[in-house]
Amino acid sequence: MGVDYGRKARSADSTVPVFSAEESLEELRELARGAGAEVVHTTLQQRDAPHAATLIGAGKVEELALLQSGDGVDVFIFDTELSPTQQRNLEGRLHARVIDRTQLILDIFASRAQTREGKLQVELAQLNYLLPRLTGQGLSMSRLGGGIGTRGPGETQLETDRRKIARRIRKLEEDLENVRRGRGVQRANRASVPLSTAALVGYTNAGKSTLFNRLSGADVLADDRLFATLDPTVRAVMLPTRRKMLLSDTVGFIRNLPTSLVKAFRATLEEAALASVLLHVVDASSQHAMVQRAHVDEVLREIGADAIPRILVLNKCDRLPDGGAGFLEQLQGAVTPGASPVFRVSALTGEGCGPLLDALDAHLLHDPVRLVRFHLPLQEAGSFGLVHERARVLRRHYADDGYQVDALAPESLIRRLSAFVEELPPGDDAVLLVKAATGDFPKDEDHVGEDHGPSTTGIG
Repeated sequence: MGVDYGRKARSADSTVPVFSAEESLEELRELARGAGAEVVHTTLQQRDAPHAATLIGAGKVEELALLQSGDGVDVFIFDTELSPTQQRNLEGRLHARVIDRTQLILDIFASRAQTREGKLQVELAQLNYLLPRLTGQGLSMSRLGGGIGTRGPGETQLETDRRKIARRIRKLEEDLENVRRGRGVQRANRASVPLSTAALVGYTNAGKSTLFNRLSGADVLADDRLFATLDPTVRAVMLPTRRKMLLSDTVGFIRNLPTSLVKAFRATLEEAALASVLLHVVDASSQHAMVQRAHVDEVLREIGADAIPRILVLNKCDRLPDGGAGFLEQLQGAVTPGASPVFRVSALTGEGCGPLLDALDAHLLHDPVRLVRFHLPLQEAGSFGLVHERARVLRRHYADDGYQVDALAPESLIRRLSAFVEELPPGDDAVLLVKAATGDFPKDEDHVGEDHGPSTTGIG
C-alpha cells in the first residue's frame, strides 16, 4: 500500500532526483519478495495529506478489508513509516497484521544477519522500533504490591515490558560499543602496516559483493536480491604495482534507510567512513540508477564519509547494449556530476576491472611507487624474487655480473634494497612509463615468452 501526496518530497538539495510514488511502491514489492512474501495486490492512493488515525482514507480501509476477507491476505505492508496509533487502528479494522517499510527492512535484516555482530545490530534496531509501539491491557495486567501502603494499583505489565526492553537496549549498546572498540584496535593494527583501505558502498543489489569477489578472490554470498549480505568482510587485494590494499564490503543502502538501522550499524559503517577511498558501485542497468546514486550520496553525508576520495563504478554494463556509454553520457550531463573518476565494469565477467585496479593503485596513500632500476649481484637471487613479488617489473636483463631490473616499486622495497638502486639513463624513464601505461612490457633479453617472474635458468 502506497500513498502519493501529489508532490515529490525533495531532499535538502532540490537538484537531487527522487523516486516517484509508483517507483517507490515497486521497490517495496521487491523488498516484500526478498522477505519471502507472495505479493497478491498493490494499490496506491492519492491524498493531499495523511489521515491522522489510519494514514489512508476510510474508503480505502474498507477496500483493503474486502481484500483481506476475499483473498485471505495475511499481512498489509505500507510504503511509509506508520505511527503506533495508525498501525494499531489499521490492524483493528483489517483484522490482519499491518507492518510498515521500516519493519519490513528490519525483518529482512534479521533473516540475513549471520555473525554475532550483525545479530546484535539488528536486535538493537528492532527493539528501538518496538519500544514506542508496545501496548498493554492497563490495570487488568497490573500487579499489586505486597505490604502496608501498597494496596493501590500496581505496576502494569506494559511498564514492566518497557523496563525490560530498555535494559536489553542498554546491554546491546554496551556490546556494540565493545565491538566498535575492537574494530578500532583492528584498524590500529592494520595502520601499523603500510596498507591503504578501500570500501565498497552503493545501493542494495548494485553488485557490490560480486565485485568484491572479483577483485579480492573471496567467496562471499552474492545473490540477485535486496540486502543479500549484511555482515562486513575485509580481504586483501593485489594491485598492478604488486602492492596490497584492504578492501571491505559493506551493507547496501536504500531509500529512507531507517534511522535506527543507521545508528545500530554504526560500527559497520565506520569501515566506509574511515576508508582511504570509496568505490561507489551503481547498477547502470537499473532505470533508477541516478536516483539510487543520489540516495547513497545522502547516506554518505549522514555518516561523515562525503569528503573521502571516491571512484564511481558503473556495474552490470554487460546488460546494456551500448556497454553503459549512454548512462555515462547522462551522468556527465547531470547538473552535479561530481569530480569522481568513472569506470564502466561488469563484475560478473570481469570486464573493465583492470583499469579500476589501476585507479585504486593511483589512489593509495601509503607506500607510494616510483620508477627505479635495481642492479642485483648473482648472490642476491632472493632479492630478485622479492622485486618480482612486490614490484611491477617493466624490463629485466640478465648479465654475467647479476640482474638488472627496471620496475615500478614501492618506497618500502626501494629502502630495503637501497644498496642496489641505480639511476636510469636519460630517456629510459619516459619509455618505461609508456610501456607501463599500455601494458606492453618488453621481455628480458635472455628469455622469450610472457614474464612470469624469475626462472631457474635466469637465477643460474
